[in-house]
Amino acid sequence: MTDVTANGQTKVEPSLHRVMGPWLLLLFIVGDILGTGIYALTGQVAKQVGGVVWLPFLVAFIVAVITAFSYLELVTKYPKAAGAALYTHKAFGIHFVTFIVAFAVMCSGITSSSTASRAFAANMSHAFGFNFSTTGITIVGLAFMAIVAAVNFRGVGESVKANVLLTCVELTGLLIVIFVGLWAISAGQGDVSRITQFNTVDGSFIWPVIAATTLAFFAMVGFEDSVNMAEETENPTKIFPKILLAGLVITGVIYVLVSISAITLVPPEQLGEGETPLLKVVSAGAPNFPLWIFGFITMFAVANSALINMLMASRLVYGMSRENVLPAVLGKVHATRRTPYIAIAFTTLLAFGLITFVGGVPQLGGTTALLLLCVFTVVNVCVLILRKDKVEHSHFRTPTPLAILGALSCAFLVGPWTGRNPEQYTIAGVLLAIGIGLWVVTVLVNRATGVKPSDPTMEDIGGTGPVN
Repeated sequence: MTDVTANGQTKVEPSLHRVMGPWLLLLFIVGDILGTGIYALTGQVAKQVGGVVWLPFLVAFIVAVITAFSYLELVTKYPKAAGAALYTHKAFGIHFVTFIVAFAVMCSGITSSSTASRAFAANMSHAFGFNFSTTGITIVGLAFMAIVAAVNFRGVGESVKANVLLTCVELTGLLIVIFVGLWAISAGQGDVSRITQFNTVDGSFIWPVIAATTLAFFAMVGFEDSVNMAEETENPTKIFPKILLAGLVITGVIYVLVSISAITLVPPEQLGEGETPLLKVVSAGAPNFPLWIFGFITMFAVANSALINMLMASRLVYGMSRENVLPAVLGKVHATRRTPYIAIAFTTLLAFGLITFVGGVPQLGGTTALLLLCVFTVVNVCVLILRKDKVEHSHFRTPTPLAILGALSCAFLVGPWTGRNPEQYTIAGVLLAIGIGLWVVTVLVNRATGVKPSDPTMEDIGGTGPVN
Protein backbone atom coordinates (compact mmCIF):
# COMPACT_ATOMS: atom_id res chain seq x y z
CA MET A 1 0.00 0.00 0.00
CA THR A 2 1.36 3.46 -0.91
CA ASP A 3 0.47 7.04 -0.07
CA VAL A 4 1.63 10.31 -1.68
CA THR A 5 3.19 12.86 0.66
CA ALA A 6 2.79 16.62 0.46
CA ASN A 7 6.01 17.04 -1.53
CA GLY A 8 4.90 14.49 -4.10
CA GLN A 9 7.07 11.65 -2.89
CA THR A 10 5.66 8.15 -2.55
CA LYS A 11 5.36 6.83 0.97
CA VAL A 12 5.29 3.05 1.32
CA GLU A 13 3.26 1.59 4.18
CA PRO A 14 5.22 -1.00 6.22
CA SER A 15 4.28 -4.63 5.56
CA LEU A 16 3.32 -7.30 8.07
CA HIS A 17 5.87 -9.60 9.69
CA ARG A 18 5.98 -13.25 8.55
CA VAL A 19 6.41 -14.81 12.00
CA MET A 20 4.22 -17.93 11.91
CA GLY A 21 5.88 -21.26 11.13
CA PRO A 22 4.14 -24.68 11.05
CA TRP A 23 3.98 -25.22 14.81
CA LEU A 24 2.74 -21.72 15.61
CA LEU A 25 0.13 -22.05 12.85
CA LEU A 26 -1.01 -25.45 14.19
CA LEU A 27 -1.37 -24.07 17.70
CA PHE A 28 -3.18 -21.02 16.29
CA ILE A 29 -5.71 -23.25 14.50
CA VAL A 30 -6.21 -25.68 17.39
CA GLY A 31 -6.47 -22.84 19.88
CA ASP A 32 -8.96 -20.98 17.70
CA ILE A 33 -11.28 -23.97 17.24
CA LEU A 34 -11.11 -25.05 20.87
CA GLY A 35 -12.43 -22.69 23.50
CA THR A 36 -15.79 -21.11 24.21
CA GLY A 37 -17.84 -23.54 22.10
CA ILE A 38 -16.89 -26.85 23.71
CA TYR A 39 -16.55 -25.37 27.21
CA ALA A 40 -19.93 -23.61 27.18
CA LEU A 41 -22.18 -25.32 24.63
CA THR A 42 -21.82 -29.04 25.39
CA GLY A 43 -24.77 -28.85 27.77
CA GLN A 44 -26.96 -26.94 25.30
CA VAL A 45 -26.25 -29.56 22.62
CA ALA A 46 -27.10 -32.37 25.08
CA LYS A 47 -30.38 -30.62 25.93
CA GLN A 48 -31.45 -30.82 22.28
CA VAL A 49 -30.19 -34.25 21.26
CA GLY A 50 -29.87 -36.28 24.47
CA GLY A 51 -27.16 -38.84 25.13
CA VAL A 52 -25.73 -38.82 21.60
CA VAL A 53 -24.24 -35.39 22.30
CA TRP A 54 -21.11 -36.49 20.44
CA LEU A 55 -23.01 -36.93 17.14
CA PRO A 56 -23.76 -33.25 16.40
CA PHE A 57 -20.11 -32.42 17.05
CA LEU A 58 -19.12 -35.19 14.63
CA VAL A 59 -21.53 -33.95 11.94
CA ALA A 60 -20.30 -30.38 12.43
CA PHE A 61 -16.72 -31.66 12.13
CA ILE A 62 -17.48 -33.37 8.80
CA VAL A 63 -19.13 -30.23 7.37
CA ALA A 64 -16.18 -28.14 8.58
CA VAL A 65 -13.61 -30.45 6.99
CA ILE A 66 -15.44 -30.39 3.64
CA THR A 67 -15.45 -26.59 3.67
CA ALA A 68 -11.82 -26.53 4.85
CA PHE A 69 -10.82 -28.23 1.59
CA SER A 70 -12.30 -25.30 -0.31
CA TYR A 71 -10.47 -22.83 1.90
CA LEU A 72 -7.23 -24.71 1.29
CA GLU A 73 -7.54 -24.36 -2.46
CA LEU A 74 -8.24 -20.65 -2.17
CA VAL A 75 -5.68 -19.72 0.49
CA THR A 76 -2.88 -21.53 -1.35
CA LYS A 77 -4.03 -19.91 -4.58
CA TYR A 78 -4.42 -16.41 -3.08
CA PRO A 79 -2.35 -16.26 0.16
CA LYS A 80 -3.42 -12.81 1.32
CA ALA A 81 -4.96 -11.47 4.53
CA ALA A 82 -8.51 -10.77 3.33
CA GLY A 83 -9.67 -14.43 3.26
CA ALA A 84 -13.28 -15.08 2.23
CA ALA A 85 -13.80 -11.47 1.16
CA LEU A 86 -10.89 -11.69 -1.27
CA TYR A 87 -12.24 -14.93 -2.74
CA THR A 88 -15.71 -13.43 -3.12
CA HIS A 89 -14.33 -10.36 -4.85
CA LYS A 90 -12.27 -12.36 -7.31
CA ALA A 91 -15.22 -14.68 -8.04
CA PHE A 92 -18.01 -12.10 -8.46
CA GLY A 93 -16.25 -8.74 -8.82
CA ILE A 94 -19.09 -6.91 -7.05
CA HIS A 95 -17.74 -4.60 -4.35
CA PHE A 96 -20.99 -4.52 -2.39
CA VAL A 97 -21.11 -8.31 -2.13
CA THR A 98 -17.44 -8.35 -1.16
CA PHE A 99 -18.07 -5.86 1.61
CA ILE A 100 -21.06 -7.77 3.03
CA VAL A 101 -19.07 -11.01 3.13
CA ALA A 102 -16.16 -9.25 4.82
CA PHE A 103 -18.49 -7.62 7.30
CA ALA A 104 -20.21 -10.94 8.09
CA VAL A 105 -16.88 -12.63 8.77
CA MET A 106 -15.68 -9.72 10.86
CA CYS A 107 -18.90 -9.72 12.88
CA SER A 108 -18.63 -13.46 13.48
CA GLY A 109 -15.21 -12.95 15.01
CA ILE A 110 -16.33 -10.02 17.12
CA THR A 111 -19.53 -11.71 18.35
CA SER A 112 -17.49 -14.78 19.27
CA SER A 113 -14.90 -12.66 21.08
CA SER A 114 -17.58 -10.69 22.90
CA THR A 115 -19.24 -13.90 24.06
CA ALA A 116 -15.88 -15.20 25.23
CA SER A 117 -15.26 -11.96 27.12
CA ARG A 118 -18.51 -12.28 29.03
CA ALA A 119 -17.75 -15.96 29.67
CA PHE A 120 -14.31 -14.95 30.96
CA ALA A 121 -15.92 -12.57 33.45
CA ALA A 122 -18.51 -15.17 34.53
CA ASN A 123 -15.84 -17.83 35.05
CA MET A 124 -13.69 -15.38 37.01
CA SER A 125 -16.65 -14.71 39.23
CA HIS A 126 -17.20 -18.46 39.73
CA ALA A 127 -13.55 -19.50 40.12
CA PHE A 128 -12.62 -16.86 42.70
CA GLY A 129 -15.98 -16.39 44.44
CA PHE A 130 -16.43 -12.75 43.44
CA ASN A 131 -20.15 -13.21 42.68
CA PHE A 132 -20.24 -10.41 40.13
CA SER A 133 -23.58 -8.85 39.29
CA THR A 134 -24.67 -8.58 35.66
CA THR A 135 -23.19 -5.08 35.56
CA GLY A 136 -19.99 -6.34 37.13
CA ILE A 137 -19.64 -9.07 34.51
CA THR A 138 -20.11 -6.45 31.78
CA ILE A 139 -17.44 -4.17 33.28
CA VAL A 140 -14.94 -7.04 33.67
CA GLY A 141 -15.72 -8.16 30.11
CA LEU A 142 -14.98 -4.67 28.79
CA ALA A 143 -11.73 -4.48 30.74
CA PHE A 144 -10.70 -7.88 29.43
CA MET A 145 -11.42 -6.84 25.83
CA ALA A 146 -9.25 -3.75 26.35
CA ILE A 147 -6.39 -6.02 27.43
CA VAL A 148 -6.91 -8.17 24.34
CA ALA A 149 -6.66 -5.04 22.20
CA ALA A 150 -3.40 -4.08 23.92
CA VAL A 151 -1.88 -7.52 23.25
CA ASN A 152 -3.08 -7.35 19.65
CA PHE A 153 -1.49 -3.91 19.22
CA ARG A 154 1.75 -5.10 20.76
CA GLY A 155 2.29 -7.37 17.77
CA VAL A 156 1.22 -10.61 16.14
CA GLY A 157 4.37 -12.30 17.40
CA GLU A 158 3.40 -11.47 20.99
CA SER A 159 -0.25 -12.36 20.31
CA VAL A 160 0.61 -15.73 18.82
CA LYS A 161 3.04 -16.48 21.66
CA ALA A 162 0.26 -15.70 24.12
CA ASN A 163 -1.94 -18.02 22.05
CA VAL A 164 0.61 -20.84 22.52
CA LEU A 165 0.33 -20.54 26.31
CA LEU A 166 -3.45 -20.21 26.32
CA THR A 167 -3.88 -23.11 23.88
CA CYS A 168 -1.87 -25.33 26.20
CA VAL A 169 -4.09 -24.23 29.09
CA GLU A 170 -7.36 -24.99 27.31
CA LEU A 171 -6.01 -28.31 26.00
CA THR A 172 -5.12 -29.20 29.57
CA GLY A 173 -8.70 -28.52 30.66
CA LEU A 174 -10.18 -30.75 27.98
CA LEU A 175 -7.64 -33.51 28.66
CA ILE A 176 -8.67 -33.36 32.33
CA VAL A 177 -12.29 -33.94 31.30
CA ILE A 178 -11.29 -36.85 29.04
CA PHE A 179 -9.03 -38.40 31.68
CA VAL A 180 -11.65 -38.02 34.44
CA GLY A 181 -14.25 -39.61 32.16
CA LEU A 182 -12.06 -42.59 31.21
CA TRP A 183 -10.96 -43.07 34.82
CA ALA A 184 -14.55 -43.02 36.08
CA ILE A 185 -15.73 -45.38 33.33
CA SER A 186 -12.92 -47.86 34.12
CA ALA A 187 -13.98 -47.72 37.78
CA GLY A 188 -17.56 -48.57 36.88
CA GLN A 189 -18.99 -45.08 37.41
CA GLY A 190 -21.42 -43.33 35.11
CA ASP A 191 -23.64 -44.85 32.44
CA VAL A 192 -21.93 -45.57 29.14
CA SER A 193 -25.22 -46.65 27.56
CA ARG A 194 -26.31 -42.99 27.43
CA ILE A 195 -24.05 -42.37 24.42
CA THR A 196 -26.58 -44.19 22.20
CA GLN A 197 -29.74 -42.60 23.60
CA PHE A 198 -31.58 -39.98 21.51
CA ASN A 199 -33.87 -37.20 22.70
CA THR A 200 -36.47 -37.90 20.02
CA VAL A 201 -39.26 -35.62 18.81
CA ASP A 202 -42.32 -37.41 17.44
CA GLY A 203 -40.25 -40.57 17.14
CA SER A 204 -37.65 -38.91 14.88
CA PHE A 205 -34.01 -38.42 15.84
CA ILE A 206 -32.86 -36.74 12.61
CA TRP A 207 -34.21 -33.24 13.22
CA PRO A 208 -32.99 -32.99 16.83
CA VAL A 209 -29.51 -33.93 15.60
CA ILE A 210 -29.69 -31.31 12.83
CA ALA A 211 -30.89 -28.65 15.27
CA ALA A 212 -28.09 -29.52 17.68
CA THR A 213 -25.57 -29.48 14.82
CA THR A 214 -26.40 -25.84 14.04
CA LEU A 215 -25.33 -25.01 17.60
CA ALA A 216 -22.40 -27.45 17.76
CA PHE A 217 -21.03 -25.89 14.58
CA PHE A 218 -20.06 -22.85 16.66
CA ALA A 219 -17.53 -25.10 18.39
CA MET A 220 -15.96 -26.09 15.03
CA VAL A 221 -15.53 -22.63 13.56
CA GLY A 222 -12.14 -21.00 13.81
CA PHE A 223 -10.21 -22.81 11.12
CA GLU A 224 -11.27 -20.10 8.66
CA ASP A 225 -9.55 -17.48 10.82
CA SER A 226 -6.15 -18.87 9.91
CA VAL A 227 -6.43 -17.84 6.23
CA ASN A 228 -6.53 -14.21 7.36
CA MET A 229 -3.03 -14.71 8.77
CA ALA A 230 -1.64 -15.76 5.36
CA GLU A 231 0.53 -12.64 4.99
CA GLU A 232 2.10 -13.36 8.39
CA THR A 233 2.81 -17.05 7.72
CA GLU A 234 6.04 -18.46 6.36
CA ASN A 235 5.53 -20.16 2.97
CA PRO A 236 1.72 -20.42 3.29
CA THR A 237 1.20 -22.23 -0.02
CA LYS A 238 3.26 -25.17 1.21
CA ILE A 239 2.36 -25.53 4.88
CA PHE A 240 -1.33 -24.57 5.05
CA PRO A 241 -2.93 -27.82 3.74
CA LYS A 242 -1.32 -30.32 6.10
CA ILE A 243 -1.41 -27.98 9.12
CA LEU A 244 -5.07 -26.97 8.71
CA LEU A 245 -6.27 -30.57 8.24
CA ALA A 246 -4.13 -31.75 11.16
CA GLY A 247 -5.63 -29.07 13.39
CA LEU A 248 -9.18 -30.06 12.43
CA VAL A 249 -8.56 -33.76 13.09
CA ILE A 250 -7.00 -33.05 16.49
CA THR A 251 -9.92 -30.90 17.61
CA GLY A 252 -12.53 -33.29 16.18
CA VAL A 253 -11.12 -36.23 18.16
CA ILE A 254 -10.95 -34.14 21.35
CA TYR A 255 -14.58 -33.00 20.94
CA VAL A 256 -15.91 -36.53 20.53
CA LEU A 257 -13.95 -37.82 23.56
CA VAL A 258 -15.04 -34.87 25.72
CA SER A 259 -18.68 -35.38 24.70
CA ILE A 260 -18.56 -39.08 25.54
CA SER A 261 -16.96 -38.41 28.92
CA ALA A 262 -19.51 -35.69 29.69
CA ILE A 263 -22.64 -37.66 28.88
CA THR A 264 -21.36 -40.81 30.59
CA LEU A 265 -20.94 -39.02 33.91
CA VAL A 266 -23.77 -36.47 33.81
CA PRO A 267 -27.34 -37.07 32.47
CA PRO A 268 -28.26 -34.79 29.55
CA GLU A 269 -30.99 -32.96 31.47
CA GLN A 270 -28.47 -31.97 34.16
CA LEU A 271 -25.69 -31.25 31.67
CA GLY A 272 -27.97 -28.75 29.90
CA GLU A 273 -28.54 -26.64 33.03
CA GLY A 274 -26.41 -23.54 33.54
CA GLU A 275 -23.31 -22.35 31.71
CA THR A 276 -20.60 -24.59 33.24
CA PRO A 277 -21.32 -28.10 31.85
CA LEU A 278 -17.75 -29.40 31.95
CA LEU A 279 -17.35 -28.27 35.55
CA LYS A 280 -20.25 -30.61 36.38
CA VAL A 281 -18.46 -33.44 34.60
CA VAL A 282 -15.27 -32.98 36.63
CA SER A 283 -17.28 -32.67 39.83
CA ALA A 284 -19.18 -35.91 39.10
CA GLY A 285 -16.16 -37.94 38.00
CA ALA A 286 -13.60 -36.58 40.48
CA PRO A 287 -15.36 -35.08 43.52
CA ASN A 288 -12.06 -34.40 45.26
CA PHE A 289 -10.59 -32.44 42.35
CA PRO A 290 -10.20 -28.74 43.28
CA LEU A 291 -12.93 -27.24 41.10
CA TRP A 292 -11.49 -23.72 41.31
CA ILE A 293 -8.53 -24.94 39.27
CA PHE A 294 -10.79 -26.14 36.47
CA GLY A 295 -12.77 -22.89 36.65
CA PHE A 296 -9.47 -21.02 36.27
CA ILE A 297 -8.58 -23.16 33.23
CA THR A 298 -11.99 -22.52 31.67
CA MET A 299 -11.53 -18.79 32.16
CA PHE A 300 -8.29 -18.78 30.20
CA ALA A 301 -9.69 -21.13 27.55
CA VAL A 302 -12.35 -18.61 26.59
CA ALA A 303 -9.73 -15.85 26.82
CA ASN A 304 -7.82 -17.60 24.04
CA SER A 305 -10.93 -17.56 21.83
CA ALA A 306 -11.29 -13.83 22.33
CA LEU A 307 -7.64 -13.12 21.53
CA ILE A 308 -7.56 -15.13 18.30
CA ASN A 309 -10.91 -13.87 17.01
CA MET A 310 -9.93 -10.26 17.57
CA LEU A 311 -6.67 -10.95 15.75
CA MET A 312 -8.70 -12.27 12.83
CA ALA A 313 -11.19 -9.40 12.82
CA SER A 314 -8.52 -6.70 12.83
CA ARG A 315 -6.49 -8.42 10.08
CA LEU A 316 -9.61 -8.81 7.97
CA VAL A 317 -10.39 -5.11 8.27
CA TYR A 318 -6.76 -4.35 7.43
CA GLY A 319 -6.82 -6.64 4.37
CA MET A 320 -10.02 -5.16 2.97
CA SER A 321 -8.75 -1.64 3.50
CA ARG A 322 -5.65 -2.48 1.47
CA GLU A 323 -8.01 -3.37 -1.39
CA ASN A 324 -9.88 -0.01 -0.94
CA VAL A 325 -13.12 -1.77 -0.03
CA LEU A 326 -12.96 -0.16 3.40
CA PRO A 327 -11.59 3.34 4.09
CA ALA A 328 -7.81 3.57 3.69
CA VAL A 329 -7.33 4.76 7.26
CA LEU A 330 -8.26 1.27 8.49
CA GLY A 331 -5.26 -0.14 6.65
CA LYS A 332 -2.70 1.97 8.48
CA VAL A 333 0.18 -0.01 10.01
CA HIS A 334 1.93 1.35 13.10
CA ALA A 335 5.48 2.39 12.17
CA THR A 336 7.03 0.88 15.30
CA ARG A 337 4.82 -2.08 16.25
CA ARG A 338 4.04 -3.00 12.61
CA THR A 339 0.42 -3.83 13.52
CA PRO A 340 -2.84 -2.48 12.01
CA TYR A 341 -3.61 -0.22 14.95
CA ILE A 342 -6.61 1.65 13.47
CA ALA A 343 -8.28 -1.66 12.55
CA ILE A 344 -7.63 -2.94 16.07
CA ALA A 345 -9.28 0.14 17.59
CA PHE A 346 -12.27 -0.12 15.23
CA THR A 347 -12.99 -3.81 15.94
CA THR A 348 -12.49 -3.29 19.68
CA LEU A 349 -15.11 -0.54 19.75
CA LEU A 350 -17.60 -2.85 18.03
CA ALA A 351 -16.83 -5.54 20.61
CA PHE A 352 -17.45 -3.06 23.42
CA GLY A 353 -20.92 -2.46 22.03
CA LEU A 354 -21.75 -6.16 21.81
CA ILE A 355 -20.45 -6.90 25.30
CA THR A 356 -22.59 -4.12 26.70
CA PHE A 357 -25.86 -4.54 24.82
CA VAL A 358 -26.20 -8.05 23.32
CA GLY A 359 -27.03 -11.48 24.81
CA GLY A 360 -25.06 -14.51 26.00
CA VAL A 361 -23.46 -17.63 24.61
CA PRO A 362 -26.47 -19.40 22.99
CA GLN A 363 -27.63 -16.28 21.12
CA LEU A 364 -24.25 -14.98 20.02
CA GLY A 365 -22.80 -18.45 19.48
CA GLY A 366 -25.71 -19.44 17.25
CA THR A 367 -25.50 -16.13 15.38
CA THR A 368 -21.77 -16.64 14.84
CA ALA A 369 -22.44 -20.07 13.33
CA LEU A 370 -25.27 -18.67 11.20
CA LEU A 371 -23.12 -15.91 9.73
CA LEU A 372 -20.22 -18.23 9.02
CA LEU A 373 -22.40 -20.92 7.44
CA CYS A 374 -23.63 -18.25 5.00
CA VAL A 375 -20.03 -17.27 4.27
CA PHE A 376 -18.97 -20.90 3.90
CA THR A 377 -21.70 -21.44 1.33
CA VAL A 378 -20.32 -18.54 -0.71
CA VAL A 379 -16.72 -19.76 -0.35
CA ASN A 380 -17.59 -23.23 -1.63
CA VAL A 381 -19.27 -21.64 -4.65
CA CYS A 382 -16.24 -19.36 -5.18
CA VAL A 383 -13.98 -22.39 -5.54
CA LEU A 384 -15.99 -23.59 -8.52
CA ILE A 385 -16.19 -20.16 -10.16
CA LEU A 386 -12.47 -19.43 -9.71
CA ARG A 387 -11.35 -22.65 -11.38
CA LYS A 388 -11.14 -20.55 -14.58
CA ASP A 389 -8.65 -18.16 -12.91
CA LYS A 390 -5.19 -19.63 -13.40
CA VAL A 391 -2.18 -18.59 -11.32
CA GLU A 392 1.49 -19.15 -12.03
CA HIS A 393 2.38 -21.01 -8.82
CA SER A 394 1.20 -24.49 -7.81
CA HIS A 395 -1.55 -24.78 -5.20
CA PHE A 396 -3.88 -27.20 -3.45
CA ARG A 397 -6.95 -28.37 -5.41
CA THR A 398 -10.09 -29.74 -3.74
CA PRO A 399 -12.21 -32.39 -5.54
CA THR A 400 -15.16 -30.72 -7.29
CA PRO A 401 -17.79 -32.99 -5.65
CA LEU A 402 -16.54 -31.88 -2.21
CA ALA A 403 -16.97 -28.19 -3.07
CA ILE A 404 -20.53 -28.86 -4.28
CA LEU A 405 -21.36 -30.93 -1.17
CA GLY A 406 -19.88 -28.20 1.01
CA ALA A 407 -22.06 -25.51 -0.56
CA LEU A 408 -25.23 -27.62 -0.24
CA SER A 409 -24.59 -28.74 3.36
CA CYS A 410 -23.74 -25.24 4.61
CA ALA A 411 -26.75 -23.71 2.85
CA PHE A 412 -28.99 -26.39 4.37
CA LEU A 413 -27.80 -25.64 7.91
CA VAL A 414 -28.62 -21.93 7.43
CA GLY A 415 -32.35 -22.50 6.92
CA PRO A 416 -35.14 -22.16 9.52
CA TRP A 417 -36.13 -25.82 8.96
CA THR A 418 -33.18 -26.80 11.13
CA GLY A 419 -34.95 -25.55 14.26
CA ARG A 420 -32.60 -22.61 14.71
CA ASN A 421 -33.68 -20.03 17.29
CA PRO A 422 -35.38 -17.14 15.38
CA GLU A 423 -33.54 -14.63 17.61
CA GLN A 424 -30.34 -15.55 15.78
CA TYR A 425 -31.81 -14.37 12.47
CA THR A 426 -32.80 -11.10 14.14
CA ILE A 427 -29.29 -10.47 15.47
CA ALA A 428 -27.74 -11.38 12.11
CA GLY A 429 -30.21 -9.10 10.31
CA VAL A 430 -29.34 -6.16 12.53
CA LEU A 431 -25.62 -6.75 12.00
CA LEU A 432 -26.03 -6.91 8.23
CA ALA A 433 -28.10 -3.72 8.33
CA ILE A 434 -25.18 -2.06 10.10
CA GLY A 435 -22.95 -3.44 7.37
CA ILE A 436 -25.04 -1.85 4.66
CA GLY A 437 -24.85 1.47 6.52
CA LEU A 438 -21.06 1.17 6.67
CA TRP A 439 -20.96 0.39 2.97
CA VAL A 440 -22.71 3.71 2.25
CA VAL A 441 -20.17 5.51 4.43
CA THR A 442 -17.33 3.76 2.58
CA VAL A 443 -18.69 4.81 -0.81
CA LEU A 444 -18.99 8.43 0.33
CA VAL A 445 -15.43 8.43 1.73
CA ASN A 446 -14.06 6.92 -1.47
CA ARG A 447 -15.84 9.50 -3.60
CA ALA A 448 -14.62 12.34 -1.42
CA THR A 449 -11.02 11.19 -1.67
CA GLY A 450 -11.19 10.15 -5.31
CA VAL A 451 -10.36 6.54 -4.52
CA LYS A 452 -11.99 3.62 -6.32
CA PRO A 453 -12.14 0.09 -4.89
CA SER A 454 -9.45 -1.94 -6.63
CA ASP A 455 -9.42 -5.51 -7.81
CA PRO A 456 -7.36 -7.83 -5.62
CA THR A 457 -3.71 -8.00 -6.64
CA MET A 458 -1.31 -10.87 -6.12
CA GLU A 459 2.00 -9.08 -5.88
CA ASP A 460 2.64 -10.47 -2.39
CA ILE A 461 2.63 -14.14 -3.46
CA GLY A 462 5.92 -15.79 -2.66
CA GLY A 463 7.25 -12.75 -0.84
CA THR A 464 8.85 -12.96 2.56
CA GLY A 465 9.05 -10.27 5.14
CA PRO A 466 11.12 -9.74 8.28
CA VAL A 467 10.78 -12.47 10.92
CA ASN A 468 10.74 -11.69 14.66
